[in-house]
Amino acid sequence: MPPDRRLSDPAALPPRGARLDAWQQRLARLAARARPWSWLWPPVAFAAGVGSFFLVERQQWLGAMLALGMLLAWVLLLSESLISRLLSRRGYPTLPRGVTTFIAQMIHQETLFFTLPFLLATTVWTSGQAAFTLLMLALAILSILDPLYYRLADRHRWLYFAFHAQCVFLVVLVTLPTLLHLTTGQSLLLALAAMVIFSLPSLMHLLRPMTRRRWLAMLALLPLLAGAGWAGRLWVPPASLWLSGRALSPSFDEQARAPEGGVRLTPEALVDHGLYAYTAIHAPRGLREEVVHEWRHEGQLVDRIPLVIKGGREEGYRAWTHKQNFPEAVLGNWRVDVMTAGGQRIGVLRFRVSDSAEQATLADGRIQAPPGLPGLDLRRLIARPAESPLPDGGKDTPRQDGAGTP
Repeated sequence: MPPDRRLSDPAALPPRGARLDAWQQRLARLAARARPWSWLWPPVAFAAGVGSFFLVERQQWLGAMLALGMLLAWVLLLSESLISRLLSRRGYPTLPRGVTTFIAQMIHQETLFFTLPFLLATTVWTSGQAAFTLLMLALAILSILDPLYYRLADRHRWLYFAFHAQCVFLVVLVTLPTLLHLTTGQSLLLALAAMVIFSLPSLMHLLRPMTRRRWLAMLALLPLLAGAGWAGRLWVPPASLWLSGRALSPSFDEQARAPEGGVRLTPEALVDHGLYAYTAIHAPRGLREEVVHEWRHEGQLVDRIPLVIKGGREEGYRAWTHKQNFPEAVLGNWRVDVMTAGGQRIGVLRFRVSDSAEQATLADGRIQAPPGLPGLDLRRLIARPAESPLPDGGKDTPRQDGAGTP
């Protein structure tokens, strides 16, 4: 019996094929009923992302369950594609393309709107990370515009698969630190690997028909794609880390773990006092990560001082560095980049050193929230749990440059 007759005549199918056809028809009817209500899905996914973002801190297991549900949705999507191919090869009926595209659209929407709260809250908006987050926001909007989304899926398959690979990158980047307590660097590497793997269909569609030379070209493009992704990591927000407070001060109360004092940053003041850079870095409970304070003068790296932080403290893990050995040519613009060990920016402190007290930055020890969503204390809307000790037993991480080494 020809395959087309088996697919068009359910009565001619073997019992197993008939059962599959019945289930697929039920799923198609369910998708048709759900389509008018699909506009509800993006806000629900966004609310789940916001909930997971806060529950990682409040109820870690519940936040992890939401993240796990996100990953399971992707497992179902990928397994559906594989199962459909196997059934098609054996002559069994498969889901209509419109139904599979609708299911993929729902999961893409879930991914993009679920991860948006993490990106919005951890983006350093004065850096290139703003471009990455705005691009993801644009993709989220594209996923809810049916005419554009379905045109992309039908007419531009290589772009559609690239869109798919980007969603895979996001879900791995955001969920693994929560589920497995991986560092941001480890999660970024796995996310890049997943993106490269799922970019294969995009490249195959772009290079069709696949000849030997084009196969070789594709194999050469994959490491280039991975290298470009790694080189652009500075533009990718560390989806599980952000600054909750920052300060510059001439002195520090180590018992209270708080900056104190105030001084205008003139060359004489830096010689007399040095300068403390204080950062409170928020991280999920259970995460242990190395971060770096990079002191830069006019964009040039002067000192790189590593720190180890632990997650779980609502106000952020307090860490500071004390720089005393400033170069002779100290005048000008300075910044302290707070970076992950993998090279992603968590935040930045800026100051200016000048002979004129009016133009020099005032280092007054005031702990300020950085601009952007991290500065909005949305946690006031949620009941606070009982206070717990610091994750390392009450100790934070001070580092001094001393003779120029940490």
